[in-house]
Amino acid sequence: MSGVGTESSDPLPSPPEEQQARTGLDKGEEDLHQRKEEDSKGEGEMSDCVSGQHGEPKTDDQNPTVSQVYTATKMTLLPKSPHVKTHALTLEWAFGMNRALPVFSLQDQDQLVILYGCTNVAVMYDQTSNSQHVLQGHSSPISCLCVSEDRRWLVTADRGQESLVIIWDSFSGIPVRTLFDSHPEGGVAVLALSKESKYLVTVGAGDVQRVCIWDWTNETEDPLCVTDLNPEYGFQNHIIFNPNDITQLLSNSESQVLFYTRDKQNLDYIAPELLDKTFNKVVGMLSQSVFHWRGLQALSATSAGNLVLWDMVRASSTSRPLVRRASKLIPLQKDGITVLTLTDSFIVTGDTLGHVKFYDENFKLISWYSEFNLDPITSISFSKEVPPNSSQGYLDDCTLEAKMFVIRNFVLSTVSSTVVHVNAQGGVLQTLLREHCEALHAVACHPQQPVVAMGSHSGILKVWDYERKVSICSRVFEKERHIQCITYDPQGFYLAVGFASGSVHILDACTLLSEAEERFNFSQDCITHITFSPDSLYLATADAGRAVMVFCLYTGKSMQRWKYLGRHHSHYKPIRDLLFGVYLDSTQPRLLSLGMDRRLVEYDLQNSKVKDELLILSSERIEQSAVPTCMAWYPPLTTEDFLLTTSDLYKMKLFNSTTKMCRKTLLGPTYGSPVEKMTVLPFSKDHDPSAHYMAYITKDKVGVQILPIDGNPHKSSALICHPTGVSAMACSYDSRYVFTAGGSDCTVLSWEISLNALEAAASLGGKELIPFYSLLDGGRDGELFREMEDFFYYCQLRNQGIDSMEMRQVSTRIPLAEVPFVMRALGFFPTEQELEDMQNEVKFSRYAESGRYVTNVDLEEFIKLYVNHRPAFGISRKELLHTFQVLGDSYVMGEPVVNKNELLELLQDRGEHMTENELAECFTTLVGLNPEGGGAELGAFECDDAEDVLESEIPEKISMETFASDILGFPIYIKDILHSQEGMLSPSGSEVV
Repeated sequence: MSGVGTESSDPLPSPPEEQQARTGLDKGEEDLHQRKEEDSKGEGEMSDCVSGQHGEPKTDDQNPTVSQVYTATKMTLLPKSPHVKTHALTLEWAFGMNRALPVFSLQDQDQLVILYGCTNVAVMYDQTSNSQHVLQGHSSPISCLCVSEDRRWLVTADRGQESLVIIWDSFSGIPVRTLFDSHPEGGVAVLALSKESKYLVTVGAGDVQRVCIWDWTNETEDPLCVTDLNPEYGFQNHIIFNPNDITQLLSNSESQVLFYTRDKQNLDYIAPELLDKTFNKVVGMLSQSVFHWRGLQALSATSAGNLVLWDMVRASSTSRPLVRRASKLIPLQKDGITVLTLTDSFIVTGDTLGHVKFYDENFKLISWYSEFNLDPITSISFSKEVPPNSSQGYLDDCTLEAKMFVIRNFVLSTVSSTVVHVNAQGGVLQTLLREHCEALHAVACHPQQPVVAMGSHSGILKVWDYERKVSICSRVFEKERHIQCITYDPQGFYLAVGFASGSVHILDACTLLSEAEERFNFSQDCITHITFSPDSLYLATADAGRAVMVFCLYTGKSMQRWKYLGRHHSHYKPIRDLLFGVYLDSTQPRLLSLGMDRRLVEYDLQNSKVKDELLILSSERIEQSAVPTCMAWYPPLTTEDFLLTTSDLYKMKLFNSTTKMCRKTLLGPTYGSPVEKMTVLPFSKDHDPSAHYMAYITKDKVGVQILPIDGNPHKSSALICHPTGVSAMACSYDSRYVFTAGGSDCTVLSWEISLNALEAAASLGGKELIPFYSLLDGGRDGELFREMEDFFYYCQLRNQGIDSMEMRQVSTRIPLAEVPFVMRALGFFPTEQELEDMQNEVKFSRYAESGRYVTNVDLEEFIKLYVNHRPAFGISRKELLHTFQVLGDSYVMGEPVVNKNELLELLQDRGEHMTENELAECFTTLVGLNPEGGGAELGAFECDDAEDVLESEIPEKISMETFASDILGFPIYIKDILHSQEGMLSPSGSEVV
């Protein structure tokens, strides 16, 4: 179940390289399809709205299928009463913004509403009611957005592989049009609407930028006209229509302004020269350009504070195209101009000092705002509401006449992710947003209150009440700055902060203050993990130096102090997780760390406290080839105490917490990337106390999972949350919300959890074995299942003796010793360690309850065993090519080849060692020379001349094509692999798409 705001019920996921999350467009896309089916009726309504001919809305009696867009008003998006949640996860609030995108004023009268971008969503924020309406639809970060002149239509676009351009109705929040893959060369860099909103222009983000003009109110899928730009003119990052002539446009890069003229199906452009030698002065880099309101001139602002004036010149008396040239360079101000726009009869600039200045048509300074103490301005948006007739309360301009300076209210944004609203009647400034402007990797929830804390690399630590959506307190760390991770202690008294510099601060959770003695600098490496023990007496951290550090709370006569206990370099590869727990039948804390070196390390806290150094109790290797990603304590669903781990091969494993024995292997969520972090949801009084759930994040998704885990794909649901990557996750104390931090996108998203919706989706997936049948090729009626049945009963024959003439005893179970043979017959060749894990899983499955071993399995148990243990995906072409590139010592005809002797030596000396006879048996069986099919059939393989067999049957140089097609029997070709490294190969040789 993967998507953006929607869930997927596809039981068999695609491989990671090819899996694409479904993109949900709320209920608006369905509404769009509905309107298309109504004989283009909705198109007519939309065109009427665009042209301003709204008319009287029809009632439900007149038209029971009337469009929601047609009947919507600007009050439609007011907060509504709670409704039934249909998805397991619903985006409830977005903390943060994309400072690179402009902020627009949508309403500024009865309500104060603004629009801004935030990771892959756009947010309509109503400051009056402190509410958000989130526009979900993009699976990649939004790269640009714009609004219509009347603020009715909003447009968003992204730069993803399958980029989208979505036009939204701001009254209803519904998408009314979606342009799919409009710029396959790299997505959309910038866009704009014409003044009457009928036409949309988009500029691609590819190496060769393409400019397209669309009539988005028409159902045609193709643009009206297209032109490709010469890369010599630089990357065009700003474009607008001429408000007086929709056939004219202009765009600019940092060095070149382009002027466009549309003539029916053609779009032509000119690039007038603009160099320092044009005026014998430094022009500066171009920021933004506008058409003069009279339409005859254009203006461009520069980083040197200049304004370039473009005049219109006809090439000849009979030619139609207009030629523009730079006629004047006006030194408007000393500071660089970052924003240039028009409002009524004023030219408005925003600069690097955070000042906003107003000029008349003769470039005479009329007024300015410089007392706000803002950072460089990135956008200015004026209200669509016209100022009142009364000029009372307005400031005087700076001219000699000192006239009343009457302008519209406006909203501006800065490079520091601050958004302010300026009420021109009195010049009152109101801060609407003050968000993190650098990478945000740290998020943590209070264990007993509706409070979430988040910290970023800008040094800002902010605490929010996530129910009331208000900031409670904050603190700025001037010296350390880069906050990497944070956590509350289980009692909620302390908030520990880990910095990229290696420092650790332990703060008071209420005041965010700390004593000097509770600021530790015992590491020079970035703190990557931080966690408290269940009794709040220990604090442990893991850093980028692959070391674990522990602090202990000492109680004195009058007060308590945190002290440094010790640090141990316990892993030789990066540490992936750090976890406290308690020993079985005890309250003593225990500490474990899990690293990419595949080792699970436990620390001896009791003796460490005595000796004032961190000691290791045990170190176990828990994986052969998979790389562990995270771990968590499994809830008490069984009589055994388990530790749950996940790996990069999409597997989850349960380890006995005492013996560290792998007791179960299960298929984990497969949504394009493996699970990176997970946490069991806290107990909630609103739900069944016997039910348990887990939240997790992958590379770019957040999900929830029903426990116990059994490999059923329908018990999990995931959504795209941060396309550029999820850094951290935290769950609320009441299991109602999960928060995700996006790292580089500087945002934290709040997701509301609906466990009822999750359970309903799992029920729709089927009961008992039905979900597992769907994981088999062809399902219950497929060839693979029939082969399973055949192999299952053949094992019974083999176990009773192939040549026996006695009456056969047909059973529904086979001995546990036969399981490896059936697995291999089905094309899954587990290692010896994996076979041991399988047998232990079955053998001890009922031991804790009955004290007896299980020595046989039935078909249903075997199907679950096969689905959970086999590789989540087949052998990828990329993996096969990488293997040959690593092992190979030369290339033949451009193909990597492996020396036979080196391959045989590696198989005998590395990993699970194979004898010469075992090698001969495997290779002769694979190439079809063993008449009995190998030792798995009738007994031990005997070969007196194993060395000669290997010498004669295996070529001296093994190419990738030879190995794949001749030895393994995969029908692939090396040229296909070298040119297309994306497909997957199943054991049967067929490509898995």
